[in-house]
Amino acid sequence: MNYLITGGAGFIGTALANRLAQLGHDVRVVDDLSSSDNSGLSEQVMFYRGDVLNRPKLWTLLQDIDCVYHLAARVSVPESILYPSDYNTVNVGGTVSLLEAIRDVGVRRVVLASSGAVYGVQAGVPLVEDMTPRPLSPYAVSKLSAETYLRTIGTLWGIETVALRIFNTYGPNQPLPASHAPVVARFLQAALRGGSLVVSGDGSQTRDFVYLSDTVEALVAAGESESINRSVINVGSGEEHSILELAQLVIAATGSSSNIIFNGKTSSGVERMQADLNRAQDQLSYRPQVPLHHGLQIMLEADTRFAALRDAAPA
Repeated sequence: MNYLITGGAGFIGTALANRLAQLGHDVRVVDDLSSSDNSGLSEQVMFYRGDVLNRPKLWTLLQDIDCVYHLAARVSVPESILYPSDYNTVNVGGTVSLLEAIRDVGVRRVVLASSGAVYGVQAGVPLVEDMTPRPLSPYAVSKLSAETYLRTIGTLWGIETVALRIFNTYGPNQPLPASHAPVVARFLQAALRGGSLVVSGDGSQTRDFVYLSDTVEALVAAGESESINRSVINVGSGEEHSILELAQLVIAATGSSSNIIFNGKTSSGVERMQADLNRAQDQLSYRPQVPLHHGLQIMLEADTRFAALRDAAPA
């Protein structure tokens, strides 16, 4: 098959592009490189610099494409609270722009990378796709809006659509920005440096941490599976781990003497996150393979940044 991945030079996009190429597909990637570079893409992947608001560029790239993976988005919850208009422009406007180009060219299917953040606060876990979303941030609102446009426009224009609500994905080479870095990579870096692991409140808030290769396999299946048109599907590990438990697992995995500090501030996010995977199992034959403790070990071995920190540590 012929695939186009928007945002394909990012953390998940790179892994997806390389996996599809490994499976023998023709893969094109478009990315504006605003938050990544294309150095991790294999030589078999065709890279193009651009963004999803440039419809003439998209028309060219969409020729002969069977399926589009739409991963291009801004993804920081704290940043979205400061700049909601930017998130609306990129995450919502970019989705609509892409769908218009897909209609014009005649692509059969588009798979949207949505987010478990759309659920917001619910009565309990696991989180099931039929629950009424209650987004708590402009980022989550933008993802839910993109889902709604996807379903509505797909129905009106006869495009097959699938939205995957992806939970907290982690893995090698996950970006570590100076502010608001993802918690798994941030804890690993702090532990390897011998620094403190800082958690909010008492650390009881939970997340569903899903390893990168599991997320990628769900995406691959969403591009190939039959009879999933208009589906909204959770992608996670199906397990919940508290942030305190994560900190303890990281210290054990790294052999660090780091301590855990509670900063006294309650988390501004959702208290509990755990994906119900029944629909993913039924429609994608998806079953995650990498538990958190094993994923941390793989990440430590496969990520060159962490290997360098280990080598630099005093004996």
